[in-house]
Amino acid sequence: MTFEEICRQENNTETSDSVHMHSAGRVLEEVLVSSRQQDWLTVGVYESAKVMNTDPDSVALCVLASGDQYEWDVALQIHFTLIQAFCFDYDINIVHVSDVEQLAHIVCGGEDTSDGGDTHCILVTRPSEAAWKDAGLEKLGVFCEERRSVCEWVPTVTLPER
Repeated sequence: MTFEEICRQENNTETSDSVHMHSAGRVLEEVLVSSRQQDWLTVGVYESAKVMNTDPDSVALCVLASGDQYEWDVALQIHFTLIQAFCFDYDINIVHVSDVEQLAHIVCGGEDTSDGGDTHCILVTRPSEAAWKDAGLEKLGVFCEERRSVCEWVPTVTLPER
């Protein structure tokens, strides 16, 4: 295989991954909107930690959000590390979103999100067994599993543009 063929193959893989992440972003948005309407979201680092501590079996998905402005927030990074470890221990799928403001807009239903509410950690929970049969959650689970197979333990999802 020539160098050019390898580069072309890598570019195709990156393009495929990019498309895959954007479709995962649409699915994530649908899951979040649906879960918000059903009151199945837990929003906030501390609130999420409480739920994971008391009822980890009810957690279907964990969404962590941060951006460049939070890169040096040591306390937030420590919380993220602990939450990730907990999710790995309990087999909870976890994704990362880099646009905190857009995520806050989705989770808050378009309400004013300028008050700086804590949307750095969001849990999608399911109170009953029947509610677990959600096509969006299944797609996100497959996405997470695929990303873990290439050693991306917390895949980044790109939310659709507004």
